[in-house]
Amino acid sequence: MPNASGEISEAQMINGQQSGRRFQKLSIQGFRRLSDVQFPLRPLSVLIGKNGIGKTSILEVFSLLASSARDGLNSAISDLSGLASVLTYDRAERLCLGISMEVEHLARMRPFGPAKEEQKDDPLEYELCLRPQGAAYVIEKETLTQQREPKPKGPFKHIDSHGSDVRYYEVDQRDLATRPTWDHNPLETSLCQVPKMFREPEEFRSRLASSTFYHVLNVEPRSPVRLPQPLQPATLPGKNGEDLVSCLFSLRESDRDRFEAIEDSLRAAFPGFQRLDFPLAAAGTLALTWRETHFSKPLYMHQLSEGILRFLWLATLLQSPGLTALTLLDEPEVSLHPELLSLLAGLLREASQRTQLIVATHSDRLIRFLKPAEVVVMDADDDGLATLTRADELDLEEWLKDYSLDELWSNGRIGARG
Repeated sequence: MPNASGEISEAQMINGQQSGRRFQKLSIQGFRRLSDVQFPLRPLSVLIGKNGIGKTSILEVFSLLASSARDGLNSAISDLSGLASVLTYDRAERLCLGISMEVEHLARMRPFGPAKEEQKDDPLEYELCLRPQGAAYVIEKETLTQQREPKPKGPFKHIDSHGSDVRYYEVDQRDLATRPTWDHNPLETSLCQVPKMFREPEEFRSRLASSTFYHVLNVEPRSPVRLPQPLQPATLPGKNGEDLVSCLFSLRESDRDRFEAIEDSLRAAFPGFQRLDFPLAAAGTLALTWRETHFSKPLYMHQLSEGILRFLWLATLLQSPGLTALTLLDEPEVSLHPELLSLLAGLLREASQRTQLIVATHSDRLIRFLKPAEVVVMDADDDGLATLTRADELDLEEWLKDYSLDELWSNGRIGARG
């Protein structure tokens, strides 16, 4: 847990980075303004840049890869209005995406004798290339490879597919199978269709498939977050807050420390806040009420402001035990008072020890409370195409003696403000 200021100790940072396998790098060629982008990944990456430069496009690419790993590529492409509509104008004839994930260094037995040696494997590397074909598309290339020690002539291939020539590693044959023995859907990836392989590629697939994209929370009068909700098991508050009540109730009953951490965040953000209660609204349905020192009666969800609702949802999400391997957040600062952004930064930093967080923001005030290693500046080159630069890769040491990160952003020292 973070301390009162939201800071995490160096030991916590190291332990958090070592728990679970992290995705290491994303590569994009041909997606809207992301014509040729290499994006090294860290526990927390907050994207800032002018409007239309491609911050949300980065999140969409992650979401597209996640869909491809769970048999949803065709649906995701349709939701984007077809592959041709997202290709970089005048520059791309295909979309190529790549993502890598670190693997454990395993201690393995020597062939002769009981001594063990460390097996050092390079990351799993996944590549997916799509090309438009009429109103649809073809999967032109798909590979999942891993370099192993001692290094053979080339990387070990879990999947090696080119068009209709689909090959995957068959454990029984100890070689690449030439064709699937089942009805292979050409519009979905081999990654989601081949039999479960070794532990590493299957973990890669499941972690990538679990990635979740959270847009700005809907807080309209009849939105799910404002209504009583059926009581059901929930480890996350839901993309639309539809499980917020169940998630908080479950935390109060089974993970009191996390529930109290959420209430502590609410007290820090809203000094009059006392506690959350869960009155029964109907059989099997709970409401959520907000107790304040200023009022004798509790406030129900439909009475709360947009800022309170969104901060409550964010605090619950970022403290949730059900966070997936990769969490994508679009503009979490919407409706939040500037004074809440330091608390939000602390919540993001703490959560990034349990999930990799990719955040798109328009708020220069938010990056005031972040470290250069956590900020990614998106800008445009002379052709209007997106570039990505991590703030700690810029020469900012002298500037940061006199200015904060948000001031450097505002005066154009770390990117074109917009």
